[in-house]
Amino acid sequence: MGEALEGLKRNIMCGELRESHIGTKFTVMGWVQRKRNLGGLLFIDLRDRTGILQVVFGEAINNEAFIKADNVKPEFCIAVTGELVHRESVNPNMPTGMVELKGESIKILSESETPPIYIKEDLDAAENIRLKYRYLDLRRPDMQNIFMIRHKTAKAIRDFLDDNGFLEVETPMLTKSTPEGARDYLVPSRNYPGMFYALPQSPQLFKQLLMVSGFDRYFQIVKCFRDEDLRANRQPEFTQVDIELSFVEQDDVIELNEKLVSHVFKSVLNKEIKTPFKRMTYKDAMDKYGSDKPDLRFGMEIKNISSDVLNCGFKVFTDAINNGGSVRAITVKSGASMGRKDIDRLGEFVKTYKAKGLAWIACKEEEIKSPIAKFLTEAEMNNIIKSSEAEVGDLILIVADKNSVVLQSLGALRLEIAKKQEILKGNDEFNFVWITEFPLLEYDEEEGRYFAAHHPFTAPMDEDISYLESEPGRVRAKAYDMVLNGEELGGGSIRIHDTALQEKMFSVLGFSNESAWERFGFLLEAFKFGPPPHGGLAFGFDRMIMFLAGTDNIKDVIAFPKNQNAFCYLTDAPNIVDEKQLNELGISINVKNKK
Repeated sequence: MGEALEGLKRNIMCGELRESHIGTKFTVMGWVQRKRNLGGLLFIDLRDRTGILQVVFGEAINNEAFIKADNVKPEFCIAVTGELVHRESVNPNMPTGMVELKGESIKILSESETPPIYIKEDLDAAENIRLKYRYLDLRRPDMQNIFMIRHKTAKAIRDFLDDNGFLEVETPMLTKSTPEGARDYLVPSRNYPGMFYALPQSPQLFKQLLMVSGFDRYFQIVKCFRDEDLRANRQPEFTQVDIELSFVEQDDVIELNEKLVSHVFKSVLNKEIKTPFKRMTYKDAMDKYGSDKPDLRFGMEIKNISSDVLNCGFKVFTDAINNGGSVRAITVKSGASMGRKDIDRLGEFVKTYKAKGLAWIACKEEEIKSPIAKFLTEAEMNNIIKSSEAEVGDLILIVADKNSVVLQSLGALRLEIAKKQEILKGNDEFNFVWITEFPLLEYDEEEGRYFAAHHPFTAPMDEDISYLESEPGRVRAKAYDMVLNGEELGGGSIRIHDTALQEKMFSVLGFSNESAWERFGFLLEAFKFGPPPHGGLAFGFDRMIMFLAGTDNIKDVIAFPKNQNAFCYLTDAPNIVDEKQLNELGISINVKNKK
């Protein structure tokens, strides 16, 4: 049974004690990391969120405290009072390694069973166990450090935006479902039977309404919800840094957010980030890297070699070109020594991206080796090597197909090779780039209509507006993504603020005037009353913390995350609810296979 504090006050944290504190009496509180009994002396490593302090108990120091301390076990919660002294066996690897606390009294505040996971850094335990006992997982120093970084980041963002004239305004969590993106989480209404609220996928419409309201600089660090099949580093609920400004153009938004990110990285990591960031159009990013979020920390750019093989004897190449596709290549430096089995594995890899196969040319010192050499003239081979910027010892990898397949497969292959060859191992660079001029619309062949590539409120580039109805696929957006080391850190756009243009956009997306007003009428109505030009950007806050904390797992940066199937092992959610609750909501359950 735990002891009460009875007025005892903690007056310093374990990790804060240094040599300058020697000779002073302190009370510390925390959890027992480990205990070592050396006969007449007993040592306890006491842990709180600031670090670990060694506490020494001895028969000669206080026999009663010594006997009591001998009863503690790992993860007992205790309070210790005593004088800080020099540590006899110095530990230079600990910030508190020069000192120790002489345990003159001890209170056992609560006892602990043997924990199902070790409370230590770099824990190697099954994810479901870590999530089930998340409160223990969060006791680990490396996990607590991540949440200190999260706190510092949120504070740095708020400080910067406050200094730049922004107001933090909260927007509703219970709102209207406006399906045109991911699936909404729905919340039934007791007061309006048969009707539902939706949890917001983002505050998009409300932040635009705030611009109409005259809050010309708004931000919010806000929860968002998407009921979608989870992929790597996706969570059903996530946090977004939402920013919107009035009376701005694209360059204004980009410049402000570069300054914000630079401030955050300096405040949290003391890392200088050089601005302005590089900019690249969507078309150039796709052509060179096969991705709209290119990792620019290494080269291996995609080269278009279609003109070099336009009339060659290899039918795979010529058919791809004649059908409107292309032939493109990447060059693996010093890759000519790669074994045939490894190359075959890369061929199987690109097939997962719908490529039919992978051609290759090894530029060995003694000769050029390639299974397609017999189909090419010497001049054609030399032109391919030149266009691919290959040198002796390099390996050229080639895909021929329709452009979307070629670019996607080579873009993925580029990253796969970098991973296999550990090209980025030990690279602590932060490489930022803006991707601009995205397509405004994407065509869905199954549904036979265009969808908004970002959302329906993104403004088209002025010079492309005339193509909205005649050539929708040609229209570029005033949209921009901030990409860091091959990951989208944030994205946004300049918004449509003209009612006629917004209605035309809805028409192109297949909405009738009635359906557009049914779904988005409150926004269209607001736009009748002098909306300002406006735009903004939203950062994935969790992803930002992943970069700052140096982890590649989003679950590490969320206090109580769900697993890959959106299930919470800690609380067993989702779960069944009481029949009375369902009756109040007018809901009956019709599920064939209840889990």
